[in-house]
Amino acid sequence: MRILLDTHTFLWWNEANPKLSKRASAVLADSRNTLLLSAVSALELVVKVQAQKLKLSEPPSVYVPTRTAHYGIEILPVMLAHALAVEALPLHHRDPFDRLLIAQAQIEQLPILTIDADIRRYPVKTIW
Repeated sequence: MRILLDTHTFLWWNEANPKLSKRASAVLADSRNTLLLSAVSALELVVKVQAQKLKLSEPPSVYVPTRTAHYGIEILPVMLAHALAVEALPLHHRDPFDRLLIAQAQIEQLPILTIDADIRRYPVKTIW
């Protein structure tokens, strides 16, 4: 199964955070799954590090490519159709990064691996 990782899921997995659910851990460990990280998640990490809302062990320019390569995570680029699909989403969620992830998941028909309850308010499959 192809699965889109929410940004926090990517971080928690890399930091061995105990907030990662057992089911999420099993999904991440299952080699039959193809894991995807959106380019928008990389942007979100950069923005949060620059705003000093997040500390990483390395700059995002090293952290993201190193860890995606280590785990074999594919990068999902942001396409024009993804960006424009955000316009049709109701404002259940105000976070622009998450709204773009939702649009990508809808267009690409991907479940999102996320704990975020606001994402579940949209017609998109979530796993946690």
